[in-house]
Amino acid sequence: MISLVTGANRGIGREVCRQLAALGHTVLLTARSLEAATAAAREIGPDVRPMRLDVTDEAGAARLAQEIDERYGGLDVLVNNAAITYDTWQRAITADLDVVREAAETNVYGPWRLTQALLPLLRRSGHARVVNVSSEAGSLTGMGGGTPAYSLSKAALNALTRMLAAELRADGVLVNAVCPGWVATDMGGPGGRPVADGASGIVWAATLPDDGPTGGFFRDGRPLPW
Repeated sequence: MISLVTGANRGIGREVCRQLAALGHTVLLTARSLEAATAAAREIGPDVRPMRLDVTDEAGAARLAQEIDERYGGLDVLVNNAAITYDTWQRAITADLDVVREAAETNVYGPWRLTQALLPLLRRSGHARVVNVSSEAGSLTGMGGGTPAYSLSKAALNALTRMLAAELRADGVLVNAVCPGWVATDMGGPGGRPVADGASGIVWAATLPDDGPTGGFFRDGRPLPW
């Protein structure tokens, strides 16, 4: 199994790489800095291969797809984990819309463009999995006016998950959104649950059986309200 994880040089992304490698996957650990990716991959083990990727760079996504095709001939798992801007200092009525646009570029358009670029390789798998790392902050059910850039981008990522799942169901590509919960990472801050616990729900979605769910929103394998 060939699996790619974005934004994986630290936090949840790195732990997802570790857990997938422990299951026997060859893991492509990507980060904006090749040096950071290399250091993280070295810490995990020989089945983790570092690659440079900035998800906002369309040309970079195309180059990555070509490199994976040449080296591995396909891709089985894509974990869209890279995200920015947990804007706790903002409220919707006074939000800086430039911050919102910047968050959307990484958190929504990044996964979208990368999935498009890698789709020929995923279709080749015959049983591919796409996991969009989302957040309950993107759930419309309990949404308020806080963290507007982050919340709006995750709500849009959830919508993208539904669209991609509907279109790719016939190809055997299962697409789901997963909230890892409040996890003690650089973005989440102290006080959250262990990183391994948050990552395990992502790995669950990345390793679903062929008759598993698609187009869902989950935490710890259980559905969340949209």
